[in-house]
Amino acid sequence: MEALRKVSKFAGKYMAIIVLVVAVIAFFVPESFLWVGKDYNVVTRIVTVNNLLMVVMFGMGLTLKLDDFKVVFSRPKDVLVGCAAQFVIMPLLAFLLTKVFALSPELAVGVILVGTCPGGTSSNVMTFLAKGDVALSVGMTACSTVLAPFLTPALTYLYAHETVTVNMMDMFMSIVKIVIIPIALGFIINKLFGKFTQAVVEILPLISVVAIVTIVGAVVAPNAEKLFANGILILTVVILHNLLGYALGYGVGKLLKMSDAKCNAVSIEVGMQNSGLATSLAGTVFPDLALATVPGALFSVWHNISGSIVANIMAAAAEKKAAKAAAESK
Repeated sequence: MEALRKVSKFAGKYMAIIVLVVAVIAFFVPESFLWVGKDYNVVTRIVTVNNLLMVVMFGMGLTLKLDDFKVVFSRPKDVLVGCAAQFVIMPLLAFLLTKVFALSPELAVGVILVGTCPGGTSSNVMTFLAKGDVALSVGMTACSTVLAPFLTPALTYLYAHETVTVNMMDMFMSIVKIVIIPIALGFIINKLFGKFTQAVVEILPLISVVAIVTIVGAVVAPNAEKLFANGILILTVVILHNLLGYALGYGVGKLLKMSDAKCNAVSIEVGMQNSGLATSLAGTVFPDLALATVPGALFSVWHNISGSIVANIMAAAAEKKAAKAAAESK
């Protein structure tokens, strides 16, 4: 068990690098991940993007406690501001970028799906590293995830229905199945078997990283040729979407005179999306649009890299400000 804890800690710490390496392998050696979801045997049939994402969501549920939702009621304004920024800024940014770069319907849907999904599962860790308000980050993630079955289909319809047919009921049911039910099961198990889950939680980073990198590999591998042809364009849009999300999220916090810790939390929550869900929805709800899964896969790679960098910058700024305040108080 101790060895697993060490491996899990390593995987969590270097997740961005691991995801990037896997993406590169899947791109140059597609055969390494083409087995995912194939009808070879029981194992390969079980290992699908949807099932892997459900494992990640179940793990997220295992880490949730009732206390994590207290911030929603004790500080409703902060959570409301964060969630509003999440579901207003990112979908609108995604839509505008698809127009500015004149993306094809396939790519446009993929980018819009990234924008309309709730906060990313690693945003809480990044907020902690950034010396941000972790309680607010967890509350925002929980709140945006609960709202996702309603807002993600509605916003996708709003921004994409003129380009493709959007079945909101299919999206609603997919999100409930892939996100809400696994999280709820994890939450219940954590509540009933707290001591057991405390031990399991220590190896969750390893399980999550394995699931996430398999999802990334499974999406990149079959689309390697299309990525080669469109990769720079998609990556440019993904990077802009993510960085503008960080900047505008932080700007909203500053505009409303939030503390630096709260601004950091809102910035990271807004900028980091649940791109795994976007990829899953693209494959499930838009099966005929193969390229729609690609923006989510690239976002999964990029936002873990950018999140680490942004968190380090924010942490350094917080430490500098604390040191200056300490010097002035002497």
